[in-house]
Parts: sequence; C-alpha cells; structure tokens
Amino acid sequence: MPSFDIVSEIDHHELSNAVDQANREVGTRFDFKGTDSSFEINELVITLRTQSEFQLEQMLDVLYAKLSRRGIDLNAIDPQDPEIQVKTALRRLHVQEGINQDHARDIVKRIKAAKLKVQASIQGDQVRVTGKKRDELQAAIQLLKDAELALPLQFKNFRD
Repeated sequence: MPSFDIVSEIDHHELSNAVDQANREVGTRFDFKGTDSSFEINELVITLRTQSEFQLEQMLDVLYAKLSRRGIDLNAIDPQDPEIQVKTALRRLHVQEGINQDHARDIVKRIKAAKLKVQASIQGDQVRVTGKKRDELQAAIQLLKDAELALPLQFKNFRD
C-alpha cells in the first residue's frame, strides 16, 4: 500500500553555517564596530546579543537573509520578545523542528475534510499518509502545499 511521511525538519549544518556567516558579517560591518555584537547557537536556540534594540533588529535582518540564502524556511524560526537592558539587548530565536500534536491534528483534519481516499495517522513528530492509489497521495501532498500552515513541511519516504 503506497504511503509517505509528512515531517518538518531543518538542516542543522546549514543552520550553523548561516549563523557563522551572519557572525562574520556583523563582525566586519562598520556600524557594529566596538558593540560586541554576536550570534550564538545552542541546540535549537539562536541568541542575538548587542547594545541597542535598533542593532538587534539589524542583526535579525542579517540573520534572516543568511538563513533564506541557505535554504532554511523562515517559518521554522520563532522569534521571542527582545530583552532590553541599559547597555545590552538580547533576543532568542527558537528553531522549530518536528510537527507538534496541535499541528499534526490540524493536518489530519484538513486531509479528512478534503474527502480524499487516504488515511492519515500521527506517529510521534510526523504524520503518515497511506492510500491505495498514488494519485490520491499526490492530491494530499498538493492539498498541504496549498494550505497556509505555520510551519515548513517536507514529504519523505514516498513508497509504492
């Protein structure tokens, strides 16, 4: 029986490359000289440190440009509120990976509402879709690509 998996993954190597490139650019820009601005990545949290909120916004633009150039979907980035103090500004960005239960239920509900002849089941942080015909599976993929979901989706393990 044909099937495929719906996942939401990030290429960790490309993520660290984008952060390194953004660090290099901020280190060489004239408007960041002497500000001790930096990007740090720990697990799936990117931390931006600088002196002012204005510079924090500029750093965010630099990082977004590097991420998109590296092929990382910006929907996977969840920016937190900035923490502004007297001489420091800090902002954390959480990188979302995997499909949480709420989004998985929404995906299953959308597939069932479309009345396609496929079955969708939640398996951990992914959703498996099975059906008798390849065309029905491709219709499910197209349905989810057209849907405006808040996270990037990839379709893997397509089996006949």
